[in-house]
Amino acid sequence: MQILKRETHIDFIGQSRPAAILSALLILISVVSLAIQGLNFGLDFTGGTLVELHYPQPVELDGVRATLGEAGFPDAVAQYFGSAQDVVIRLAPEHGEAQQVSEQVLQALRTGGGNPELQRVVFVGPQVGEELTTKGGLAMLYAIIGILVYTAFRFEYRFAAGAILALIHDVVVTIGFFSVLQLEFDLTVLAAVLAIIGYSVNDTIVIFDRIRENFARLRKRTSVEIANISINQTLSRTLMTGGITLAVSVVLYVLGPELIAGFSLAMIVGVIAGAYSTVYIASAAALTLGISKADMMPPRKEGAEIEERV
Repeated sequence: MQILKRETHIDFIGQSRPAAILSALLILISVVSLAIQGLNFGLDFTGGTLVELHYPQPVELDGVRATLGEAGFPDAVAQYFGSAQDVVIRLAPEHGEAQQVSEQVLQALRTGGGNPELQRVVFVGPQVGEELTTKGGLAMLYAIIGILVYTAFRFEYRFAAGAILALIHDVVVTIGFFSVLQLEFDLTVLAAVLAIIGYSVNDTIVIFDRIRENFARLRKRTSVEIANISINQTLSRTLMTGGITLAVSVVLYVLGPELIAGFSLAMIVGVIAGAYSTVYIASAAALTLGISKADMMPPRKEGAEIEERV
């Protein structure tokens, strides 16, 4: 299936310099933000108390948040959990012990006019939150190392370096987006970042495969021309996979429950960054590192004729 009905001849590699400047600027902003204000970690990482409540009738979250703010919990996070009658309230650990906090929350909401029933109280200790932070960081590191090893074995090492550079770009830009806007970074966002890692490298490998094939077929073309031809040949696939994933993520963000809003938003940012880096960064980086036809092209057999096709 082709989105683009006509063959395109866009000079992507020729635009690599301004693309590199834009990427460097985005990464710089992300790194500076991470260094100065860090991430706004959710209770999954910082620890705290989670209170599950069930209302006999649907309830508005704005009213719940306002009541909790008046009761001394201005930083409480209230979200629906499955339906408009089930509410999850997340509270920071400094509010005290879980049992005491849950009783205060329940009393405040009942005084405010509701009649909720307490379903469950869970306390996540700071030690558990710190362990999740460490393991989450290691998960991303292991994923990147695994992809580096895979691409190094499957492709020439300069292709592997280009894929990892694009991958780091996508991860840093996505995490930096949450840092700059101080959006809550929880386990769902971490799951989205790990999904972005897989999505980005898959798209990059498709282009690298086409470049490797074209190095063997288009012997009279330069490396830059082959890279441009390969990117244009796979452009429909890049737009199709990226567009579908982006559309689903936008729908989930707009219409989905608040519990997965962070996941959906991270996917939106990551898919856009991934499509951009796949086209403008990965192949350009491999060419900058000196990849050429001699590195990928099999030796020509004497007397053999290879037909060049564009």
